[in-house]
Amino acid sequence: MSKHAIFAWPARVYFQDTDAGGVVYHSNYVNFMERARTEWLRTFGYSNAGMMQELGVVFVVRSMKLDYLKPAILDDLLSVTAQVIAIGRSSITVVQTVLRGETLLTEAEVYLVCVDVKTFKPVRVPDVLRKQWD
Repeated sequence: MSKHAIFAWPARVYFQDTDAGGVVYHSNYVNFMERARTEWLRTFGYSNAGMMQELGVVFVVRSMKLDYLKPAILDDLLSVTAQVIAIGRSSITVVQTVLRGETLLTEAEVYLVCVDVKTFKPVRVPDVLRKQWD
């Protein structure tokens, strides 16, 4: 998968994801995106736990910019995407969207930093992952 490839993960909206009006509560979009990034990482052969154990690193969210465009509601079937748009020495920038069919509901730019699992200090993105995104 190249850095330009878009990964899509399906998510169903459950009652626990919504407010009293049946609309997805704003912070749950972040949860959907986190799960999609976790499954996206698996396509490269690493779970978060595996990456921590084998490579001694983990990606942490440094910043996130979200735009909420339209609401998702109870029982919607969503598609949550992830796409690398930039890679630095110790960081990657991922664009994520939440769609209902072709309708864009939420869009985010997520800035992730690769850190050492013991010190939580920034370290170089492992070459085994970098080569898949370059």
